[in-house]
Amino acid sequence: MKKIGMVVAMQSEVKSFLEGKNLPVEMQKRGGFDVMKFHLGDNPVICVKSGVGEILASSATQMLISEFGVDLIINFGVCGSLVDGVKVGDVAVVNGVVHYDFDTSAFDGCEVGRYLQYPDVIIRPDGELIEKVKQIYPEINQVVCASADKFVADEKIKQNLAKTFGASVCEMESAGVLLTSLNAGVPCLIIKAVSDGKGGAEEFKQMVDYSSRRYVELIYKLSESLR
Repeated sequence: MKKIGMVVAMQSEVKSFLEGKNLPVEMQKRGGFDVMKFHLGDNPVICVKSGVGEILASSATQMLISEFGVDLIINFGVCGSLVDGVKVGDVAVVNGVVHYDFDTSAFDGCEVGRYLQYPDVIIRPDGELIEKVKQIYPEINQVVCASADKFVADEKIKQNLAKTFGASVCEMESAGVLLTSLNAGVPCLIIKAVSDGKGGAEEFKQMVDYSSRRYVELIYKLSESLR
């Protein structure tokens, strides 16, 4: 049995997950966060709707670790595509995150996006959890995610993120979740479903609910493999 902590940014992202199996849920309020408690099989789950952005996502992650003592963190939600090979509706497991607007280069010469305590700009989630996902869905997309506190709709910015960092998707929470988990020594997994590509913000509004439903079955099956 594992106590699973989940971080999700928006109600639309968690709604599809909870409705997928009609789970009985205990609702709580912790400060500004909505907290949902339920079970996936034998595993107790504490899911926090953090709100959008790195700071809120990091705060929610730390609360799950400090107050609830979770054994692992799963961040799931929607993302934007940066490349033609990753399409709206695709589900991806994130095998690397770059916090692309983190920049200390002016005083230490470090590459844009790199924290000095890590050897590369790409920060890696837990490899064992990624392997479990690949065993469930061998054909799943594995992607590098560019993460920062901005919704990216400009096609030139998307192309630059893909070229500079080798990223295939972008969003606004995973760097905060991953860095907080790593600093606390808690395994972290990030699952994303693509809600928008060249259509930008308008496409996101139309597709967010559909895309959110795409990762539901994967997370249910993953929970069955956690012991």
